Amino acid sequence: MDLLRSTRGLIMSIEFNGKTSVKYPIPETMKACVLGDPDELSLIEKPIVMPGKAEVLIKIDAVAICATDLDVISHGPPALIEGGLPFNKNFTPGHEYMGTVVALGPSVDEFEIGDRVTVEIHSGCGQCKRCRMGMYTSCHNYGLNYGNVNKGHRANGFTTDGGFKQYAVNNINTLIKVPYSMTDEEATLVVTAGTTMYGLTELGGLIAGESLVVIGPGPIGLLGVAVAKALGAGPVILIGTRDSRLEIGKRLGADHTLNVKNEKDIVQSVKSIVGEKGADYVIECAGSKEALNDAIMMTNRGGKICLAAFPHKPVEINIPHMVINNIYMFGIRGEGKSATHRAMQFMKEKRFDAKLVHTHTFNLADLPTALKYARERIDDAIKIVIKPWS
Repeated sequence: MDLLRSTRGLIMSIEFNGKTSVKYPIPETMKACVLGDPDELSLIEKPIVMPGKAEVLIKIDAVAICATDLDVISHGPPALIEGGLPFNKNFTPGHEYMGTVVALGPSVDEFEIGDRVTVEIHSGCGQCKRCRMGMYTSCHNYGLNYGNVNKGHRANGFTTDGGFKQYAVNNINTLIKVPYSMTDEEATLVVTAGTTMYGLTELGGLIAGESLVVIGPGPIGLLGVAVAKALGAGPVILIGTRDSRLEIGKRLGADHTLNVKNEKDIVQSVKSIVGEKGADYVIECAGSKEALNDAIMMTNRGGKICLAAFPHKPVEINIPHMVINNIYMFGIRGEGKSATHRAMQFMKEKRFDAKLVHTHTFNLADLPTALKYARERIDDAIKIVIKPWS
């Protein structure tokens, strides 16, 4: 990460017809981390691209590390750059960022320069069947944003440059205003809370008074507990393997916590709380074969399971039990159907303290160290935030 290369020679003089402010001078280049071979990141200078129609330029103030970033940097998927893997394509990963609007594209009047915003990842093409249904995270033109196949889709950090840098261009549809009472670090967590909100929306949304189990106390699972309680679910049970994280789950609203290591039969332990029929809803955030099958076996007839994590290879699950018992399973991608806006409202109203999952902060030059902390969970790391200007 000590290598700082320059790409100033690539800058082209293009007339900008939008709006800027002397209060926020915009340089020609910025610091950005780019992905070379798997697990190889370099800190370089990249030219700053100005926003076009329906876009703004954001000065990134904070970006959080997500487990999916680790997958992208090590393995590639779900990133898709120019139709293939993201390696050695001058690609910048990172997708959970917030910052300050410093330039407006032509005709943009929905935001003002100086607004603090946090971002959704996906800006769909706007023309496919799924985008027209509000399911832009399932855009049928995912990754088609280059050359002769440019359909207009954008997913910053997956199909276009992400947030491990100092400036980013975002479509206005991906922006949520951040109140000045909210810290930069907390604002990066809106997408995490929004992912769970999207999952609960797909499960039906009306979960008040319904029993709900969260498997896996990572950032999504922990904020899943918080969002579920804010929506009135009860009892809410959190399952994990680390007592420190389970304790945070209690502070976020979990009525019961279960450490798998201490339970002889985790399914029976859940049923001892909710009754022998099982739980109404399960949010599966671990992504393991065991967790998936436990989720199936602890869900009651007609109940619903949300898959908020995914295994890295195919696994066997108990489909016969699901069919016989009319159990529904939903896979979700990202934070669709404007779920981040609803999550932001809860966070603005202090319905839960998302800051509890933020454990560490690093500067941009120390991104490799930060990724190591996230991957190996060093010092009980949960959510790690990068400050690009430190």
